[in-house]
Amino acid sequence: MNNTRGESVARQIRMDSLEKQLICPICLEMFTKPVVILPCQHNLCRKCANDIFQSSNPYLPTRGGTVASGGRFRCPSCRHEVVLDRHGVYGLQRNLLVENIIDMYKQEYIRPSPERKVDQPVCEVHEDEKINIYCLTCSVPTCSMCKVFGSHKDCEVAPLNSIYQTQKTELSDGIAMMVGNNDRIQGIISQLEETCRTIEVSHPVWGLLPPQSLA
Repeated sequence: MNNTRGESVARQIRMDSLEKQLICPICLEMFTKPVVILPCQHNLCRKCANDIFQSSNPYLPTRGGTVASGGRFRCPSCRHEVVLDRHGVYGLQRNLLVENIIDMYKQEYIRPSPERKVDQPVCEVHEDEKINIYCLTCSVPTCSMCKVFGSHKDCEVAPLNSIYQTQKTELSDGIAMMVGNNDRIQGIISQLEETCRTIEVSHPVWGLLPPQSLA
């Protein structure tokens, strides 16, 4: 029995390690097909790659929400610069191997188990009621009884699941925007450093003069 339990634990550890390899660094979820592979061999959901690309190239023309011409962005995992052709992120090669691994993983290990019950938090006021809505007015999760009879009866509410999905999308978009902004800042810094080096080479004496002498 101990051997069986040990094998089960080892198998779970391997599966957890595999699952970590299938997590997108932008949306922090398992890769969503299509999955694209970057020249540095790191992978991204194509949607996430497009989000980073648009954030890094805000002035390029778009078509249907996708940058329609070439540009560049940096891999969020290793900072390698990815240069794209006129097809944008659609010119990146799909990683069919990773997509197949994801399909097999989901078929083998992500199966609905009717016996398993997920503990859902209950309302502190109405102990028999599960928290299933979100109060937009007070910015707190609550239960249906609080909305009908309790302290949130005059508040605006929404289904908890929809709020979760909305905030998850906003978080993913925010991460992509931060990565894109960082790429632009790094590009500006590199240009300034290159300009300074060019000036120093062209006018080496300038670096020896006090600032007031250059005015």
